[in-house]
Amino acid sequence: MQFTVITGISGAGKTRSANVFEDLGYYCVDNMPPELMPKFAELCVQSQGKIPKAAFVTDIRSDTLFHGIIDQLKILEEMNIDYKLLFLEASDNIILKRYKETRRRHPLSALNLSISEAISKEREILAPLREKADCIVDTSNLSLSQLKERISGIFEKGHGKESMVVNTVSFGFKHGLPNDADIMFDVRCFPNPFYIEELKPFTGLDKDVKEYVFSFNQTEQFMDKLNGMLSFLLPYYIEEGKTNLVVAIGCTGGRHRSVAIAERLNQSLKEEGYFTTVIHRDINR
Repeated sequence: MQFTVITGISGAGKTRSANVFEDLGYYCVDNMPPELMPKFAELCVQSQGKIPKAAFVTDIRSDTLFHGIIDQLKILEEMNIDYKLLFLEASDNIILKRYKETRRRHPLSALNLSISEAISKEREILAPLREKADCIVDTSNLSLSQLKERISGIFEKGHGKESMVVNTVSFGFKHGLPNDADIMFDVRCFPNPFYIEELKPFTGLDKDVKEYVFSFNQTEQFMDKLNGMLSFLLPYYIEEGKTNLVVAIGCTGGRHRSVAIAERLNQSLKEEGYFTTVIHRDINR
């Protein structure tokens, strides 16, 4: 059976993710105390195929019980339960914004902490769990449809190339680095359409900007080398059991060069047979 543990930072979208899993046919439980995980897994196994896929959310809301989650995960391993641990996170600014919009209290607010202090404390508590995670997804700039696409790609996979999801993210360095990037490339060395008056208002999704970016020999050479390197590396990642790779492409503002190059890379990987997604984090900034 497929067994998934969903956890992460409060406000990062764990409940939304559980809804996505439910849409994918998983039996889902929200806010499960860690001490019940082994019993729940045992019941799923004993269901004789009635629960082929199960996912549950466990997080800091369980209070003191949550501190024993690592021990409970070890019990699952001793029971030979094959599980995946999905860790969801988002930037502090996004978490703060979401709490202000929903007016909900942070689970650690009882400690007389400000929301910012509670977020920092929660990250400290969750650090060992984040390190143990099979998949880390930063939801800061993901729409619901993009979140569903990312989760579907990771957990509804096949074999060989189909088992690897390559997520290409364009971003602007002036807006900060992507938290979940596995590999990062800086394309600020290439000519910038921002300084061409007629191109400045557009983005790397527009034809004229794309044509400008790839009109330079060095950009085409970079793409050839980038495609070649990833074609070489990806089979080894798959061989090592990695199922989700985030490739980040960054330029200054995240609107022109990085977008055009990320789109081209995404298309090349798709043509090679990989399941791919592309997100332009800063295109509207």
